[in-house]
Amino acid sequence: MYSFIVIASSILFFLVMSGLDNFTRVLAGYLSALYPFIYGFVIAYLVNFLLNFFKKQLGKIPSMKKIKEPWFHILSLFLAYLVSSFFVYLFLAFIFPQLVASITGLVRNIPEYVRSTTEYIKYLSDDILLPSEVVDFINKRLDELAVFISDLAEDLVPIALSFLRNTALSVWNVFLGIIISIYLLAEKEQFISLAKKLNYSVFSVKNADKVLEILRRSQIIFSRFLGGKILDSLIIGLLAFIILTIVDMPYTLLVTFIITVTNIIPFFGPFIGAVPSVIIIFFESPIMAFWFLIIIFILQQLDGNVIGPKILGDSLGISSFWILFAILIGGKFFGFIGLIIGVPLFVLIYSIIKEIVEARLKAKGLPVETKDYLDK
Repeated sequence: MYSFIVIASSILFFLVMSGLDNFTRVLAGYLSALYPFIYGFVIAYLVNFLLNFFKKQLGKIPSMKKIKEPWFHILSLFLAYLVSSFFVYLFLAFIFPQLVASITGLVRNIPEYVRSTTEYIKYLSDDILLPSEVVDFINKRLDELAVFISDLAEDLVPIALSFLRNTALSVWNVFLGIIISIYLLAEKEQFISLAKKLNYSVFSVKNADKVLEILRRSQIIFSRFLGGKILDSLIIGLLAFIILTIVDMPYTLLVTFIITVTNIIPFFGPFIGAVPSVIIIFFESPIMAFWFLIIIFILQQLDGNVIGPKILGDSLGISSFWILFAILIGGKFFGFIGLIIGVPLFVLIYSIIKEIVEARLKAKGLPVETKDYLDK
């Protein structure tokens, strides 16, 4: 029986690896049914910050102490979703329409940008005598861009229909996710108790306690990092919007949105957001693109040396090398989401490995500090 299981497992592994693309496609199809629950968990995790905030603040009010726990939890939950809905309303009512208008105007002006760039390159090649190889290379890239835009225009209807279909499906999944998140937060204590019960039934008491300790550590690391980065990004986005509005920067709202979202990514965030923003502004005004780079550099220094350390503190506890490593690996395996959660996930794994290593060293009577091994 043991030999049969090993052989059958080896054959199954070979079949999966030989048809990995089909396997992942089928697996993704089945996992798509779990999207509402994934969205619900993410929404519940984010709203939980507001839930804990309102429970803490309402608990300080003497009259609220007379309310029994179930109703106190329901009141806090209602206020958390009320504030969340208000933020979503502000985004959909004021920011989203202007984002759509900015993107539409940008797409509409692309042919004009390509034409003016071509004329400028011709001017440089005629009057400043650029090398012919450079001119040919740039013209070839511009021709490819023109062909791409032409092909995109021909396929616009199928692309639009696919986009609308995917958008409608995503909206439906998000709607179901909101409902699921309400259930998750409304019965949060029951779900936590059930998970603990299952944990102690599967593992020994010692190992179950260890699992709970790791889960608590995960909660602390992820909540501090994600909450801090979101607050930090909102502050940087607000400062960028004010400064860009004052200097009358083209596509101010679109550029601010890009900066705010990408700033959540540690280390690379400001650079990832600056590249497309500079390109967008450059076609409208090269001078303003230059000033934009200076503004972003100042904001990045302010964020890296003042705002970020004040908000995040020493929540990471790892060197810049490991932050870079975590971002690259996380982005490779999980895409954009990996760029965001790669660092706290690595911090968690790093802390567990460090704890195991130090425990084994103590058992052998050896020092645990890294500096003690410099001369060994």
